[in-house]
Amino acid sequence: MYSKIIGTGSYLPERRVTNQDLTDQLAAKGIETSDEWISSRSGISARHYAAPEQNSSDLGVIAAQRALDMAGLKADDIDLVIVASSTPDFFGSFPSTACVVQRKLGISNGGAALDVQAVCSGFVYAMATADSFIKSGMHKKALVIGSEVFSRILNFEDRTTCVLFGDGAGAVVMEASEEPGVLACKLHADGRHGDILNLPGSLSGGAVEGNAFLYMDGQAVFKLAVNVLEKVANEALEQAGMTSDQIDWLIPHQANIRIMNGTAKKLGLPPEKMVVTVDQHGNTSAASIPLALDQAVRDGRVKKGQTVMMEGVGGGFTWGAVLARM
Repeated sequence: MYSKIIGTGSYLPERRVTNQDLTDQLAAKGIETSDEWISSRSGISARHYAAPEQNSSDLGVIAAQRALDMAGLKADDIDLVIVASSTPDFFGSFPSTACVVQRKLGISNGGAALDVQAVCSGFVYAMATADSFIKSGMHKKALVIGSEVFSRILNFEDRTTCVLFGDGAGAVVMEASEEPGVLACKLHADGRHGDILNLPGSLSGGAVEGNAFLYMDGQAVFKLAVNVLEKVANEALEQAGMTSDQIDWLIPHQANIRIMNGTAKKLGLPPEKMVVTVDQHGNTSAASIPLALDQAVRDGRVKKGQTVMMEGVGGGFTWGAVLARM
C-alpha cells in the first residue's frame, strides 16, 4: 500500500508587494534598502501579503478546494486534514487551524484533523505524517495543507528579515493507492540550533512576554541549511533505492536562491530541474513547497509518472525530505 498525490492547489493573497514597494515603505521609516540589495542576496523580487481579515485557515481553504477540484473529490471524502503552519489562527493553536479548515470546508464525517509545527519544514513533516496514516490503513484520503501569514510576525524595522517572507497557502490531496506514490520520507530535528531561527515571545496572563517578532541568524541558517538539505535528500534516495539522476524535479523550500542552487549543485542536478518560485512568492515557510509544486503541475512541467524530491529546513531546527512519484 502506498499513498499517492492525486490533486494539488495553491492560493496567493491579492496584495502583491514588489521589492520597490517594500523599499519605499522602509525608506519612510529611515531604513535603507533597495531592489538590488534584496534580490542579490535572496533572489526575491516580490511577495504577497494577506488582507487584515484573512487568516491562515482562509488561505488554506482556498488552496484545499482547488486541490480537491483537481482530485475530483468532495470535501466530505476527506477523512484526515493536516495543516502545517507557524502562524495559526489562534494563540495556543486551539482550536487547531486544521479543525477550522475542516469546518470551513464543510467536512462533517468525523475524520481526524491536526496541526503540524515544524516551521519551514512543516509541509514535508505533514506529508510524511499523512503517508504513515494512509499506509497503516487508518485513513484513506488526506488533505495536507501548508498555510502561512508570516507578514503578521515580521519586524518592519529589521530589513534583514522583513524583506524575505510572504504569505500564501498550498495543498495536496493524498489517497491510498496500489501504485507507487510516496517512495521515501526522512525527517530530522536538532533542538540545539533552536536559537538561530525563532519567535521568542510567549503568552502569559493575556499579554505577550518577550519579542513577538521573527528572529533569524541568516548566516548560521544558510550554513546549516545547505549541509542538511543535501544529506537528507541522499537519505531519501537511498531509502527508495534510487540515485539523484532519477529525480525529474527538485522542489526545495523556497527560502533563498543561493541555498537552493547550492543544494541542486551538491546533488548534481542542473538548474533547469529545479522549480523556483521564490522570486515571486518570497519565503512562505510551510506553504512554499506545495505552492511551487502546484504551480509546476498546473503549468505542465511536473507530469504524471515523474519523480519529485521535496525538501525543507526550518526553525527548531528541523529538516526533512519526501520523494514521490506523481
